[in-house]
Amino acid sequence: MNNLTLSFISAILIGLGATLTFDLWAQFLKHAFKITPSNICLVGRWLRYMPEGTFRHTNIGSAPRKSAECALGWVAHYMIGVTFAITFVLLVGSDWLQNPTPVPAIAFGVITVLAPFFIMQPSFGLGLAASKTLNPAQARLRSLMNHTAFGVGMYIFGLLANLLLRLSA
Repeated sequence: MNNLTLSFISAILIGLGATLTFDLWAQFLKHAFKITPSNICLVGRWLRYMPEGTFRHTNIGSAPRKSAECALGWVAHYMIGVTFAITFVLLVGSDWLQNPTPVPAIAFGVITVLAPFFIMQPSFGLGLAASKTLNPAQARLRSLMNHTAFGVGMYIFGLLANLLLRLSA
């Protein structure tokens, strides 16, 4: 396989692993501190309303449910993670894949919090950076922690992808 194909496969594995890390972190917070994780089904609901021309909601939680919204939400959640990882690999290049370091991955994970702050939360009716939630500071901190966990996951799975590449060589 050529380097481009290996980089692409590595980015996919990193994205899947980082998203899994995000989800495991959310489960840890749920069980250890009773912090409710993000409702990924709402991502599916948001996407299911788009063909009807609805891209912004006053309160997506009160919008009628759509069929297969949870399945679509989870698929989209992991596809977004893969897309973020591909973007990261394109930005840092194959040198990082050959020698993963934590700072670029974690910094990129932190930067990805801009997506929920400026796209998802306003579209869901939660306001810019969760400004319309009951506790905006807590919602922002939870988003930041989740996306930092995503960055940590990118680093961990970058190491694993690197190991797999070395073993297959």
